Amino acid sequence: MNEHRVVALGGAGAMGRPAVEALAGREDIAELVIADRDLAAAERLAAQLAGTASAPLVPQAADATDPVRLRELFRDADIVVNTTGPFFRLGVPVLKAAIDTRTHYVDICDDWEPTLDMLALDAQARSAGVIAVIGAGASPGTSNMLAALATRELDTVDDIFTAWPVDVPFVGDDPDEDAIAGASAATVHWMQQLSGTIRTWVGGKPAERPPLEPVTLDYPGLGTGTAYTVGHPEPVTLPGTRSIARSSACVMVVQPTTAAYLMTLRDDIDRGKLSLEQAAAAIDTPTAGHFARSALRRPWLRGPGALPAFFALATGSRDGRPYTVGARMIASPRGMARATGIPLALATSQILDGSVRTHGVHPPDAVLDPERYFDALAAHCDPPQADRGEVVKVDHAPVAAATAPWPA
Repeated sequence: MNEHRVVALGGAGAMGRPAVEALAGREDIAELVIADRDLAAAERLAAQLAGTASAPLVPQAADATDPVRLRELFRDADIVVNTTGPFFRLGVPVLKAAIDTRTHYVDICDDWEPTLDMLALDAQARSAGVIAVIGAGASPGTSNMLAALATRELDTVDDIFTAWPVDVPFVGDDPDEDAIAGASAATVHWMQQLSGTIRTWVGGKPAERPPLEPVTLDYPGLGTGTAYTVGHPEPVTLPGTRSIARSSACVMVVQPTTAAYLMTLRDDIDRGKLSLEQAAAAIDTPTAGHFARSALRRPWLRGPGALPAFFALATGSRDGRPYTVGARMIASPRGMARATGIPLALATSQILDGSVRTHGVHPPDAVLDPERYFDALAAHCDPPQADRGEVVKVDHAPVAAATAPWPA
């Protein structure tokens, strides 16, 4: 029965399009509004999907910076699926519009600062009867669900690290997408999260640390390697859903040459020599000067070694013994856009069918069923997989001692 009206804000964009494509096949959607500042792009997407969509598709013009228009758009909707950024500018206003109109909400926020601000709206969302799931993309999102699988095998949790790949081989890579990415808004955001200080979890409490700190991890059954910290929501949200006695950080699995280059850009940003946009451009077109300076750092940096590309790793105790559990992706939707947009659609689906009933503002692992999540993700992998056993692998092992891997 068609019963839900869904608004996909930014639905014609790179991240929004895969979410719209996945949701368009649902038979319980009465209307799927593709709301985008580029109306022509929304119209093209609606036309492309019209022959296969179960849900009626309605393109509409929408400016996420217009609070009056947002409330008009959301007023008759059951849920808003938000992929507009940057989230440090638009995350809170769009969520507030959803709360004001008593509309459920899902997004792909990957910035830790607005994540804190949106979590602070929890009481308002509960009072309005609104379910809001924030950071429901790849990382955060799938990474949170990996952490949920890993930590449920432990009696107590000491550390949780989530990791995503930068320049190491991964089953979800899309070379064509990477080649045209350029100095995009996502790259500018990345530069922001690699400069200044970032929020982490150290000694059982929030901590401000510099980004690109090395973290040496021992992944059960595979071996050791070093990854590098980056600003991200996971160490902000995971301590709220799991009791973490020691440390949590999000890390990048990256080769030493790239890590050294990123450190050089970070230093120039912090010293005011580069803007975020200029640093992003230097990612797209590396400069000889930055390479020469980064070469001085390279010999002192360690590489990813045996670490998988995309994983969560938890340390703690099990049956009274020190224990480590890892959960890693072994299949994925192809490309960053699909790896982000499809999880967003899966989170939306769990709200639409009533599986998620708790009002308030939540990270994905607080309210989504991880087994159902990965079973559903399997059908969207490239190539499609049968079930979660073909998508994610959980590895675990007792360890000799529960030593803290970070900070040094």
